[in-house]
Amino acid sequence: MALLDIPTVRWAEEGDSVGMIYIGIDPGSKSGAYAIMTDADNAEVYGWDNDGFTESMKALGRSRCFAVVEKVGAMPKQGVSSTWTFAENFGYIQGVLHAAGIPFQLVPPRVWKKAFSLTSDKVKSVEVCHRLFPSISLKRTERSRKDDNNLAEALLMAEYAKRMKGD
Repeated sequence: MALLDIPTVRWAEEGDSVGMIYIGIDPGSKSGAYAIMTDADNAEVYGWDNDGFTESMKALGRSRCFAVVEKVGAMPKQGVSSTWTFAENFGYIQGVLHAAGIPFQLVPPRVWKKAFSLTSDKVKSVEVCHRLFPSISLKRTERSRKDDNNLAEALLMAEYAKRMKGD
């Protein structure tokens, strides 16, 4: 049984001293992702799933955590419906974190990306993520052929959280 009681987080075995846990969240109702990382650089990334996210955050709420949520707004030429869906998900994320008692900070993309010398180029985010975390798969599913930039950016935001709040 996992120390954090999260079935998907396999790196925390009973008796382990996990220390601080860092969470990076790239909001989005369909393309979003989140990553969970420990002080020891053990990390896992997840494609967006409301139920999985909620259960993970409820379980992590008993631990020492800090989350970074990408602070984004409506995109130019984005439809009203998709903007509304995105805004709902953005509020949902903050509500779950508040309910779980997990402190978080909203960080604009330009701020966290600057820490990794990144621009808006999604391919570069994947490249940097592979350099920092070569053993972590950035494929959204086992059948995926290419790496997912949202998974990469969620993991980079978890690393950014660690750099901000690391002991």
